[in-house]
Amino acid sequence: MRKTQWFDFRNSIHKPSLISSIKPRPFKAYSFVPFSPFAMLDPTILTLGGIVLGVAIIERILERWGVIDLVDQFAKVMRFILPVTFYGALLYFFATFMF
Repeated sequence: MRKTQWFDFRNSIHKPSLISSIKPRPFKAYSFVPFSPFAMLDPTILTLGGIVLGVAIIERILERWGVIDLVDQFAKVMRFILPVTFYGALLYFFATFMF
């Protein structure tokens, strides 16, 4: 005759397992914001910014001296050059920035 083994069903369900059946897998985490403020210290960006700032300062000095005709000519030229320089620098920055 066989011996019957009894066990409590509730205790077998709630008993914590000592060995985990799921093995942790390594995963790569990517950031959606790969931007560092130090990336703006690129020499090309700083040079373009310095040129634009220099032209703006020269324009203000000429305005104080009273050379309004020359200031108007600067304003006409800068109205075209500033957006082109800004978008060009932005395009250069994103083209050379290593993601």
